[in-house]
Amino acid sequence: MTTTTTLLDRIIDAHGGSRWAEVSTISANRHFGGAFWGLKQVPGIAEEGRFTVDLRRQHTSLAHFGADDLRTEFTGDHVAIVRTRADGDEVVEELADPRSSFRAHVLETPWNRLQLAYFTGYAMWTYNTEPWSFTFPGVQVEEVGPWTEPDGATWERLRVTYPDDIATHTPTQTLYADADGVLRRRDYEVDIAGASPSVEYMTGQTWVDGLLLATERNIFVRDGDGHALPEPLIVSIHIDDIVVS
Repeated sequence: MTTTTTLLDRIIDAHGGSRWAEVSTISANRHFGGAFWGLKQVPGIAEEGRFTVDLRRQHTSLAHFGADDLRTEFTGDHVAIVRTRADGDEVVEELADPRSSFRAHVLETPWNRLQLAYFTGYAMWTYNTEPWSFTFPGVQVEEVGPWTEPDGATWERLRVTYPDDIATHTPTQTLYADADGVLRRRDYEVDIAGASPSVEYMTGQTWVDGLLLATERNIFVRDGDGHALPEPLIVSIHIDDIVVS
């Protein structure tokens, strides 16, 4: 009897398989670049420092958020900026239902610090918990056939639809995996920035304590034919000094 392996199974196996069920957090140094931070008028706040994502629930913390003693605390429906103090942490700013603060935003609408904390919180969680998060309750996946890149590479596509209680760019996104099941690309729209169409490429895959993680991500505008425009580079993300625990 032949056993059929789904694309999701192959993707999970390629990135560490059952090891994902054994670990709780991923943390690393972050290095952000690209035009996006200046466009949203928030440069110099989030670009450098450590981050931690929770593999059991949607929670992200970014350390050094504009100052050495400030960090963010993000969950799907709440975000805060917290100051570390010797006599106990101090909440500097916080916002419940942060998604609603982006109503009527377009790509060029400036963000405040809490909106930046929300975006970076959900983005880093989305990226660094995949593909494990594809197995979370309410997440739906569908195989949608192959795609050929301009360089001739052919990748399989997996459409991922997130439930309302998971904050991310847009509910439905398309992930691309190579012949080995390694994730190479994501298509999505940034709903909180005018639904701008985007292509994200993942490279620099590295094994860390049994998990295969992308260390480089470059994000571009997506054209009407589904291709990435080479300029400008919207966002670049490099991570290093990764710790799985």
